[in-house]
Amino acid sequence: MTAAEYLRFVGATTRFTLEPHDIYERGEADMPIILAFWHGQHLLAPVARKMEHRVNMLVSRHRDGEINAIAAARLGVGTIRGSGNHSGGFVHKAGVAAFQTMIDSLAEGHSIALSADVPKVARVAGLGIIKLAQASGRPIYPSAIATSRRIVLDNWDRTTINLPFGRGAGVAAEPLTVARDADDAMLEDARRLLEDRLNAATRRAYELVDGASRGA
Repeated sequence: MTAAEYLRFVGATTRFTLEPHDIYERGEADMPIILAFWHGQHLLAPVARKMEHRVNMLVSRHRDGEINAIAAARLGVGTIRGSGNHSGGFVHKAGVAAFQTMIDSLAEGHSIALSADVPKVARVAGLGIIKLAQASGRPIYPSAIATSRRIVLDNWDRTTINLPFGRGAGVAAEPLTVARDADDAMLEDARRLLEDRLNAATRRAYELVDGASRGA
């Protein structure tokens, strides 16, 4: 069974709750958007979208990203290969190319989905996604997907393998925008705000599926 087929199976056998309940309608009003997740918590994102939504996902160039890229393609999600660096930007050659591709994709009406973490530093938002919002003028939607049945790996990002036949929750926190003329202090404020909202969305998603604040 391929990764894509497995994710379809999990999505089809999971009873999902959305918060807010009109999350898709709100997102459609702002399309295209930048959809932000924590790394390792994003595996169901391709099957959670509406089929008519045009989405490209930023996927790492590393070997582990290849599986994600193949699965996303089979699920109708485009991929952009690249990642930020440890300072949270897109300063290396491949990162600059990926950043420009994301800008172009947003301009063409494709939403962008990506993890907000600084690579290999879990739950710390990098500045790359903030600069993407600044350059594109598109809003960031901090989001989380959780399932009651899951396996959590003991790795840097606590990768969560979602299992079928359980409860699911998709949560979107209040979106945020970044002014094109934002200075360094404003960019840092936006980065911290994104971090806070992603954490809040993640906590809430797990509360909904677990019935208690157990966390991710």
